[in-house]
Amino acid sequence: MRNWLLPEYLEDILPPEALRIERQRAAILELFRVHGYQLVMPPMLEYVESLLTGTGRDMDLATFKLVDQLSGRHMGLRADITPQVARIDAHLLNRQGVTRLCYAGSVLHTLPADLTHTREPLLVGAEIYGHAGLESDIEVQRLMLAALGQTGIGRIQLDLGHVGIFAALARHAGLDGTGEEEFFRALQGKDIPALQELAAPLDARAREALLLLPELYGDVTVLETATRRLPALPEIARAIAHLKRLYEALREQEVEVSFDLAELRGYQYHSGVVFAVYHANSYDAIARGGRYDEVGHAFGRARPATGFSLYLRQLVQLLPTATLPPAILAPLSEDAGLHALISRLRAQGEVVIQDLPGHDQHRAELNCDRTLANKDGMWQVVDISQST
Repeated sequence: MRNWLLPEYLEDILPPEALRIERQRAAILELFRVHGYQLVMPPMLEYVESLLTGTGRDMDLATFKLVDQLSGRHMGLRADITPQVARIDAHLLNRQGVTRLCYAGSVLHTLPADLTHTREPLLVGAEIYGHAGLESDIEVQRLMLAALGQTGIGRIQLDLGHVGIFAALARHAGLDGTGEEEFFRALQGKDIPALQELAAPLDARAREALLLLPELYGDVTVLETATRRLPALPEIARAIAHLKRLYEALREQEVEVSFDLAELRGYQYHSGVVFAVYHANSYDAIARGGRYDEVGHAFGRARPATGFSLYLRQLVQLLPTATLPPAILAPLSEDAGLHALISRLRAQGEVVIQDLPGHDQHRAELNCDRTLANKDGMWQVVDISQST
């Protein structure tokens, strides 16, 4: 076996792509900063109980686990960052008012989402804790769209849903925990035959409502259809009202807004509005988020919370092909004037590479299109083809 090979669905990021990812990460975090979001950096490794509390079975299966040699307890490599940020809000910051936090970092998954995905997604996200109203949902979604907008990718679609609709229907139908889980999985897979089989024992009204959910996808008229055809339950009415208000708040953004009332990804810990962003050139979401008011319950403070994550590696793949910017080659010299010019150029953002002896034949690998030359006692930047 060749020991330089990586495990399946893990990959190195080489210089051009790494530079592009880092520039986007820095620009997005700066956008978050000027909106009042404070950066936190949780560890990659935590006790399993902390990482998985309230996140559901899917996150448990996605988490790599090992035994801590110091404590003997089970630890996990994070598969999501939101539970960690909730822990920080609940126990380390312990603020009483609204808290805005952001993060950027890799997570690890035991299996890829599909055959084209890495097991090490890079997430950049923002979250609001301490506010239960729709205003904070609107704020994080506008922030997410602003972050995507500044990348210049364009052609995005925002899908909105609300887990409260399915939760209300499940209660109305009298589903127990197992039955609710089975319906949830069938809805996630859009498995209509399975849904029909699961709904067969239910009363006609509950059966019709649950089987209708996969059809409730499309533009804003979906909400009128849902109001007309779903049971007149207060929880459903409130959920639809929230979605309408979100639509009104976001309709002026440069994004196509649609609705998917069967979208239940993260159902185990989401408690309200859920959303995902898609691009015309990508079949999978490049951003996801929602409301998760109970995620901090296990840490003793179930504060209202809403937020989103951008999948940065997927996002940058939608941008133009990455190339390294050309550099300036500087001769090896202790001349003070030369070093002063190098410092000024680097301060202006130029890449200046000092030449090292014995590598003349490999200079092309340095990607330099200019060089520093001493002309009439003055160091100047000249085209590298003119230096010979």
